[in-house]
Order: sequence, then C-alpha cells, then structure tokens
Amino acid sequence: MPTYPESLLLCPVCRDPLTVNSAGQHGKKMDDGAARFLRCPRGHRFDAARQGYFNLLTGRGTEFESDTAAMVQARVDFLGGGHFQPLANAVTSAAESFAGNLPLVLDVGAGTGYYLKALQEKVSVSASVALDISKYALRRSAKELPDALCLVCDVWRPLPVADQFVDLLLNIFAPRNVPEFARVCSDGAVALVVTPLPHHLREIAELAGLLGIRPGKATEVAASMAEFFDESEARRVEFGMRLSPIDVRNVAAMGPAGHHTLSIDVDSLPPTSDVTAAFTVQVFQKRAHTG
Repeated sequence: MPTYPESLLLCPVCRDPLTVNSAGQHGKKMDDGAARFLRCPRGHRFDAARQGYFNLLTGRGTEFESDTAAMVQARVDFLGGGHFQPLANAVTSAAESFAGNLPLVLDVGAGTGYYLKALQEKVSVSASVALDISKYALRRSAKELPDALCLVCDVWRPLPVADQFVDLLLNIFAPRNVPEFARVCSDGAVALVVTPLPHHLREIAELAGLLGIRPGKATEVAASMAEFFDESEARRVEFGMRLSPIDVRNVAAMGPAGHHTLSIDVDSLPPTSDVTAAFTVQVFQKRAHTG
C-alpha cells in the first residue's frame, strides 16, 4: 500500500486529520491478514470493511439513493465486456496530455473503479483515493484497486480530503460539488469531467426506459466550474457498440434507470443491437489562489 500523507484525509465528524493505520492490535482483519483503520486525534475511528473500503457516512447516513448491488453487478458485467473501453482510453489520454506527473488522484463517484484502474495502468500514479456513495460499488473498487483508499461518503457533504492535495480529479457520470473540488485541488490541478451527450444510447433509450439527457450539458458543466476552474479542452468521444440482449439489459440497469423496475424482455431483442455511445470529456484546470 502506498504511503499517504498523514494530513491527507479529514475526519467526517470533527474535520481533524485522519491517520491511515495499516496494522494494529485492535484493527479489523483484512483478507490479506493486515489490520487497517482510520483514526483522528479526537478518537473517531473507522475500521475497514472486510472487502477493504471505509464507510465514512455518519449520523443518518445520506438522503440520496445509492447504487444497489444489482446495479453494480450490471455495471461490472457490462464494463467487463470492453464496451466503454474507448471512453476509458479517452480519459487516460486526456490525463496524460494535461496532468503530467500524478502524485495524487481523486476519483469522485468512482463506482467500481473501472476508469481509475484504466488510468493507473497507463499513467504513473503515486496514490489514489476513490469516493462513492455506494458501498456495493466500493467493494468492487477495493478489489480492483487494492492500493487505493476507497471511501464511502456523500459527495454533497464536505469531502474527507484536506485542502490543496489533489493533482488530478476524475468526475465521471457523477455529481459535482464544485466548491469542494476547488478546495481539495492544488493550484493548477486538472479536473476531468465526463458527461453523456443527448444521443447517447439513443437506439435503446425508449426500450430501456433511460432518462433523457438535456442538450447543452457540457455548457452547463463549464458554467458550474467557471468560478474556480478554466476549461482547457472539451473532447467529443463517440463510437458504436454491438450489444447482445444481455448487454442491453445491463447498460440500462447500471445507470439511474436501474433504481426502477426494468421490463426489458431480452428474449424479444435481436441477437445484436447497434448502439451509439457518445460523451463529452471536459478538461478543467484549477485557477490559482481560489480557495
């Protein structure tokens, strides 16, 4: 496991620094036999789950609906088929072009860790932190990213990361808490934001009950980031996919539509469906002296 700065993480209860402990008499035992927990000077402690992630939700947890185990499994199955590999390649390419050396990467809304893992396989990353609201997703992230700190938290609350530590921030199909992004990013840090274009999955949108995507989404994102970040580039990533009936069901179930009952009869679908994937990858750079 990489050595993380002692002051990197903040306690969600008191906002004092959280120390990452890799061994200890009273730590919860991991599958590899090591004990891991997070603890602040005031005694707030968070033991690692057996799967390797830490749950930092406190109080009543969160009012937002997190991805379910079924949604996460659908995502694992779909992404495992390589259907979004061109998007992963685009994210990695943008990071290589703009970010250079990456001492610390923060993935906000990391899900199963698919894009962060793709980045780590191509770019030298010293340390990484994966945040998501779904413990089911972070179970997968912790498995795929054994050297990352995987933390369950609500992105709309203050992030459990100290000021000015992040060199590259990933935000892929996830909520954007821009003031918190600005706080945790160092001056000159790069934020990569990925959103779908309106015609993404258009061939199966009605069949799968997918939510519509507003035109001008990239413009909205740029406007929301403008107080703290300058947009360096917006890359349009579009490619075709040939999907099986199971793939169609999985791509529907892994997104927001998965929170509702899906009535896709896979037996009624053709053996393959030609489907469009379309995204915008926006590159933002943190402006200096903006808190």
